[in-house]
Amino acid sequence: MKVVTAHQMRQIDQEAINYYGIPGIILMENAGLQVVREIEKHFSPLTTKKVAIMAGRGNNGGDGFVIARHLCNCGSKVKIYLLSAQDKVRGDARINLDIIAKMGLEIKEVLSLDQLDDLGSFDLLVDAIFGTGLTTAAEGLYQEIISAMNTAGKPIISVDIPSGLSSDSSELIGPHIKADFTVTFGLPKLGLLLYPAANQVGKLTIGDISLPKPLLEKEEIRVNLLTKEMVRPYIPERRPEAHKGDFGHVVIVAGSWGKTGAAAMASYAALRAGAGLVTLALPRSLNIAMETAIPEVMTLPLPETSEGTIDLEAKEELRDFLNKLKIEILVIGPGLTTHPRTGQLVRELLDEVSLPIVIDADGINILCTYLDILKRRKWPLILTPHPGEMARLLDVSVQEIQSDRVGIAQQFAQAYQLFLVLKGAVTVIADPEGNVFLNPTGNPGMATAGMGDVLTGMLGGFLAQRWPLLKAITAAVYLHGLSGDLATQAIGPVGITATDLLDRIPLAIKSVLEPVHGIQLMGLKIAQSVELR
Repeated sequence: MKVVTAHQMRQIDQEAINYYGIPGIILMENAGLQVVREIEKHFSPLTTKKVAIMAGRGNNGGDGFVIARHLCNCGSKVKIYLLSAQDKVRGDARINLDIIAKMGLEIKEVLSLDQLDDLGSFDLLVDAIFGTGLTTAAEGLYQEIISAMNTAGKPIISVDIPSGLSSDSSELIGPHIKADFTVTFGLPKLGLLLYPAANQVGKLTIGDISLPKPLLEKEEIRVNLLTKEMVRPYIPERRPEAHKGDFGHVVIVAGSWGKTGAAAMASYAALRAGAGLVTLALPRSLNIAMETAIPEVMTLPLPETSEGTIDLEAKEELRDFLNKLKIEILVIGPGLTTHPRTGQLVRELLDEVSLPIVIDADGINILCTYLDILKRRKWPLILTPHPGEMARLLDVSVQEIQSDRVGIAQQFAQAYQLFLVLKGAVTVIADPEGNVFLNPTGNPGMATAGMGDVLTGMLGGFLAQRWPLLKAITAAVYLHGLSGDLATQAIGPVGITATDLLDRIPLAIKSVLEPVHGIQLMGLKIAQSVELR
């Protein structure tokens, strides 16, 4: 599913009207109906409900007038607060305003706060003030109305976007509605999906307003939202006669004294993701512990430094191993440390190994002042930084990274011609061509040590199976988050650990292939009139 900016959505609307010949008033009607359906879903019976609709003078307000008409026809007691003089309402919005006026609905112009009634007397508040075009902070009367709605103690449903938010940014640009429900139209807007703005949206529904399908699938729209339907065909069916060699061999270079667990979790996650063979290359002194901890994982004990990290001397042995066997993917980083000799080993491997490589954790930190290596490399490279690691790569603050996660990931992936997985709430995946994928799975319970190691192992596991690179990466990220959602559903939102995800990776895969009732995604609360996940 595509994710759009306000400008892109306007272009889609205009093409629907001007090229396809769909009257704008029909799109407005469909939008209003989608909101009414969402209200029916959560607030039936409507015959007993008192509803206040806050309407601006533009098309968002026009949607509100459509909502008012249908709610009135359902028996609700509706009052419209028009935050403008009636004679300033134009176009399709004006037509719908005139209709409800002729129906006898109560319309009250509110030009100052003292004209607003006690909102606490209503059962539901509808926010139809601003649409998706807002770029500056709400001020004056609008700011006061927004505050009054937020403090009324009543549920709020926002039309297209909570008023006061920007469609294009995760940042909070000023006073805004804190919605319980938001119905957006056609396609999700970028600002609705990224935090902290996403915290203000409540349950997000993507309402179908009958826009032509080609408009919703434009190739020039580069940002996408991962869905179960998108990921499902990425997972190939296994042939009855398949053997372990068919599912590839991943080598993971990881571990050091005190960080053996990171290596163990990444290795086991690769197996749980379906890799046929997993070899863990680790400091020699950790070998016995690892062989007994995970018997299914093979090990390659390597020379180590006096601090218990993999030494530069390991390069020839490791390179010979990679050349001797049929290896599909090399993973570097979990629990590795940034010891100078270990760092030199990593950099030389990047220059010399002719395999796709996944780089995580300390593998990324080792590259911070050696970004030229990334441009020299000819084979595919997948980097998986969290915001702190990304900030170190670019020598900027974490705040700068978080303020433009999509733009920064997209620019970095294109500049260095690699795949970037920028982890966090709504992980951002960017490819070398400028395409971006947002992941809706995962939840705050996953904010604990080792989760990134599990993701790294899953990436290695899927890539070992020779899936197309982008499909393997997006599936790994989606299923990693879904495994976390399954763990949280079973255990609760507090106290889940990275190892809780390991046994749920196959269950997450199964739930995508064979949908299981009762599995809930715990992060972004997204629905659609046609099932989204």
